[in-house]
Amino acid sequence: MKLSHSSITLLSLISLLFLSSISAQICQKSCGKQILTFPFGSDPACGDPRFQQYVNCDQQKLTLTTHTGCYPITKIDYTNQVIYISDPSMSTCSCTQPSKGFGLDWDAPFTFHDDTIFALLDCSVSSSPIYTLNGLYGDGNNSKAPLCENQGTPICSYLYSCTPFSTINLPISTCCIYAPVNLGPSFEMDLKKLQCTSYSGIYSYNGQESNPENWNYGIALKYKFNVNNEYPSPCAQCEKSHGVCGYTGPYNSFICNCPNGLNTALDCFFGSSVNNGLRLLPWKNVREYDI
Repeated sequence: MKLSHSSITLLSLISLLFLSSISAQICQKSCGKQILTFPFGSDPACGDPRFQQYVNCDQQKLTLTTHTGCYPITKIDYTNQVIYISDPSMSTCSCTQPSKGFGLDWDAPFTFHDDTIFALLDCSVSSSPIYTLNGLYGDGNNSKAPLCENQGTPICSYLYSCTPFSTINLPISTCCIYAPVNLGPSFEMDLKKLQCTSYSGIYSYNGQESNPENWNYGIALKYKFNVNNEYPSPCAQCEKSHGVCGYTGPYNSFICNCPNGLNTALDCFFGSSVNNGLRLLPWKNVREYDI
């Protein structure tokens, strides 16, 4: 039994197509009103696999998931590689409420942005470890040398002047401005352990440091593409061809997800040319075998 030249050509093209087409999933370019681009993706195999378990698009809502909960992503600054999240349990100038705190998973591809400030609220001055030297991670030395920022008193004063705080008349001493570096190696802010009732996260004063009503409350997190923070060149080429960059399979192989649903190992220009070529083949004139 001998395959004809036309059959070999057809089978080669079909094989090429199957090698290029890894799945039929179409990655979305947005989640609600938020534009999605690498390293983030809407579904598995879309975007960088390091981020897929942490950033998800569910019912057109983009969220960050950590071991402490799920947090809405309010904005992504792709230019400066920063995401902004909100915590529904966080206290602000509009309301105060109990919270369990916030933490990043130790292997999460994020770090706290330098602009992020944490205000720990209604803390126990007499027993909270934040008011003792090395009270959290050190050798147990209890001499008074707080981990709170020395210049944080004005911020605490402004926060405690907000109606929800002023009505319960909390002493300024129960507020602690806590820098992200103080969260320890696990990036954990456990309010129960810190013996504080709640916290506020602030990433911008909006040019109005004395007006806490207009502050931007939330948490700013930085991310990197890789060790050298270089944008992957295959992704750049994929996006130029109107595709969505992703990685899939046991070896996290690169794929370019194209608008027509075809996934290729190059870009959508390549996938389109293969797809069009197959449609132009004289299907009725090709014999399966030449005996």
